[in-house]
Amino acid sequence: MKRRTSASFLAIAAVTSIGLAACTTQRVDAQARGISESDRRLGAQEHPKILAEFGGAYNGPGVAMVSKVGKAVSVQSGLAQTGSECTVTLLDTTIVNAFAIPGCYTYVTRGLLAIMNDEAELASVLGHEIGHVAARHSQKRQQRSTIAGIGSILAGVFLGGQAAQLANVFAQANVLSYSRNQEYQSDDLGIRYMTSAGYDPYASADMLESLGEQSALEARLRGQTEAAQIPTWQRSHPLTTDRVRRATATAQKTGLQPGARARNADQYFAAVDGMLYGDNPNQGYAEDSTFSHPTLRIRFQAPQGFYLNNASDAVTMEGPNGLRAQFSGGRISGSLDNYVTSVAQALVGQQQGVQAGQIQRTNINNMAVSILPLRAQTSSGNVDVQIVGYQWDANTAYHFVTIAPAGRSGNFDTLIRSFRRLTDREAAALRPRVIDVVTVGAGDTLQSMARRMAFSNYQLERFLVINDREANQPLRPGEKVKIVVYGRA
Repeated sequence: MKRRTSASFLAIAAVTSIGLAACTTQRVDAQARGISESDRRLGAQEHPKILAEFGGAYNGPGVAMVSKVGKAVSVQSGLAQTGSECTVTLLDTTIVNAFAIPGCYTYVTRGLLAIMNDEAELASVLGHEIGHVAARHSQKRQQRSTIAGIGSILAGVFLGGQAAQLANVFAQANVLSYSRNQEYQSDDLGIRYMTSAGYDPYASADMLESLGEQSALEARLRGQTEAAQIPTWQRSHPLTTDRVRRATATAQKTGLQPGARARNADQYFAAVDGMLYGDNPNQGYAEDSTFSHPTLRIRFQAPQGFYLNNASDAVTMEGPNGLRAQFSGGRISGSLDNYVTSVAQALVGQQQGVQAGQIQRTNINNMAVSILPLRAQTSSGNVDVQIVGYQWDANTAYHFVTIAPAGRSGNFDTLIRSFRRLTDREAAALRPRVIDVVTVGAGDTLQSMARRMAFSNYQLERFLVINDREANQPLRPGEKVKIVVYGRA
């Protein structure tokens, strides 16, 4: 989360991605025929919004490789003559995701790049996304926007139905769905493009398997079943054993043997060595249930069982039994009471069925606090909302917005009281994690490498996932692997 200058954040981004619905297939279309002017305008209009929602463009290791591979694949699609007509962006976020919008604006995240192991896997992902654009899938279905932020959660509370369903997901992990038909078509197009660009088509199935392993690890880290996860790339790009088998069969139809085309693992490892892994220090660190920001010098602790999503302008929290919260901040003009009132007005607007209570004032960790309670009447029952504002200094305030079923706002008491200032020592102890590419030595084992991972839990599991390895697959002296280590603060 970065400091912002307004008290409310309601971001809307229309993105195209993939899902699973119908069960028919169709012939893959011929080569795309360039990019229309209307699509160029739409892409140019939405591109800044997507950058703002996903932490901006990453400017460190890996960027040049993403641009190179994206250009090579897009030329094969027919959308571009030189590749420069397509904009391929590495997004500065931990979310494991990739998507594209009309105008050939294509995106892959740091989180997804970190679990790849060669350029061919990157080509398979970019080819798949560019395939959606080339086949004009977004124009062949009803367009809907992904609604982000706590404001949309409130909209869902008030409106119910479809709006409520949209409101229960968070924008960084939520994208729209295509049919199974379109999903398969993009798989086929992506394999065609990557093969024509000189990459091994079998990397597509390997990438899908890696994503499934990452999905399972995320579920374990969150202590949830896969069905209960906050949506990730795997939710918007559903993974099935059938899809993996189909990708393998499509690769076999090229007539090539595995390894006959480039994988470029060495080039990949050289490109990602030193790449940031996990949260960017400029946005703070969300780890387990704790959020800490070394620059803003803030920390809070979410209740047990909550999942934290650290976006560019807010930290969103999702807990069990309908409990939701968001943390953000902004400039304060006038009193703290006016600040929380303005946040409530920005979120609620003219919505009917909302009753505001009296502002309660207290002091928490040597900060003045104003709490504005709201009661919303919905078709499924009453919901309690709290705006909890903290006076940080003369010009700055921070706030939580909490949402709970009626009578259950007390579940957030520990969260509200946990917000405090970091000490100098605590801030100095917060360090970013980076990818370190190392060469396996004669005495190295999976376990010894895993112990070098900068995590307190699931070290071996994390090492296996980012290196696409099985637990019974021993290391070979001389091969390269990735570990995650602490970088400089």
